[in-house]
Amino acid sequence: MQVQSVPLGSITIGAQSWRDGTVRNIQRAERLVRQTRAGRSGTYSRPRSCSAGRGFTPARTAGTTEDKEGEEECAESRDCICKDKTSRPQTTEGLVSQTPVAPFPPTSLRERCAGASVAVAGEYMRRVREVEGQLRRLAGRVTQEGIKLQRERGHLEKMLHSIRTDLNINSRSSEGRTRRPSTAETERDGADYLLSCERRELTELKQDLEGALRNTLIQLQALGQSSKQLRDCASERARVLELLPHSGSAGGHGTAQTKTDPVSPFTPECKQILESSTLAVNQSQLLRENIRQILTSAIARQKTARRAVNDSLVKKIAETIDLQQNLTLMSAATRQAMFRKQREVNCIRHSHDRAQGPEYSGDILAREKLNRPLVQVYQRHPGTQLPEAALLIQGSALLRRCLMSSEDELVRLQHTCLQLMDDLLGKRAAAQVDAGVIRMRRQQVDRRALPSFLQQGPCRSQLPLPCVD
Repeated sequence: MQVQSVPLGSITIGAQSWRDGTVRNIQRAERLVRQTRAGRSGTYSRPRSCSAGRGFTPARTAGTTEDKEGEEECAESRDCICKDKTSRPQTTEGLVSQTPVAPFPPTSLRERCAGASVAVAGEYMRRVREVEGQLRRLAGRVTQEGIKLQRERGHLEKMLHSIRTDLNINSRSSEGRTRRPSTAETERDGADYLLSCERRELTELKQDLEGALRNTLIQLQALGQSSKQLRDCASERARVLELLPHSGSAGGHGTAQTKTDPVSPFTPECKQILESSTLAVNQSQLLRENIRQILTSAIARQKTARRAVNDSLVKKIAETIDLQQNLTLMSAATRQAMFRKQREVNCIRHSHDRAQGPEYSGDILAREKLNRPLVQVYQRHPGTQLPEAALLIQGSALLRRCLMSSEDELVRLQHTCLQLMDDLLGKRAAAQVDAGVIRMRRQQVDRRALPSFLQQGPCRSQLPLPCVD
């Protein structure tokens, strides 16, 4: 109920000072009441009357500020009442029946404070659940990325084992080709050159794969550390989620937190861990793509190098077999020529022996003696020498020269035949050695299967091996 001043009568009997003092006290009290009600929260302004001013006109003394203030307030009250009356008429009963606002808190203040605290705690817990959900989801992504990268690491290790096996096979192939007989067969040829090229290619591939494996191990350690940090941070965030139901909407995919505060659900530590883990996942994805390209290129280059060496060994074996067949034919022809020359030497030796005559004079026939009667009679005249002796001497010398040359040719044929046989044996042994080498290369190659998507890549060898005819 609003306090209003009671209008005073216009008849004055007492002293003026006594009346003025009373009026000032009444006005001061009314002003204090209005100020007290105006300071309350949630109140409304009501028109206030200044009946004391309307009932009488107090004497004003110069120099009193309270009277001036009272008059100004009374004037304002009159204006408000006039405006209120013109706008909407009100009765005194309506003004009196309005419910006043209590100047003190209600009796449910403790319940309201507790409810506000529960609301603040629940909102904080829901936001913490959102942050925890982000951390858990990113931890799952990091775990999946670690599994994928671990699979790529297994492929790298298999490929590296295959490269090391090929290097061992290359060393054994080079060592096996040194067992070829004779000096001519141990000289370096195109197959040895391709073996050295294959060794350089495999060494380079081994270095690349070892570098990729080191990077993979480092990235796996980074992913493991990121996963551990995410789980630890999520566990630390989840310490306030014991009383929050798991079916709440805050556990879903909420909006990403951007504002960080050390005392907020999304702390700077959570932001740093999320950013570092996202960066680690992106780096792992790029590393997996790089590993896939390296593996595809390594498989193609390894197959190209192995195929080039095997083809060169096959060509070498075919060349050796061709030479072996030619050597077999030529050795047979040389043996036939050697036999013919031996028969010819025997004939020439027989003729030379017959031209020399018997070894004893008693074995000379009568018609061959130079002191037979016909020769003695013919040689009675000078200049009648028979040419028999000179012809025998010349024929014997010619037969001796033919015999010497034929024997030399026979010796050369025999030496050549021996060389052909030795060369034939060497070619046969060299072909067997090369065949054993290529058989060993085909048997001991690493047959552990790699994924088909790595073997069917379009990437070809970037460093093709030279072809040797």
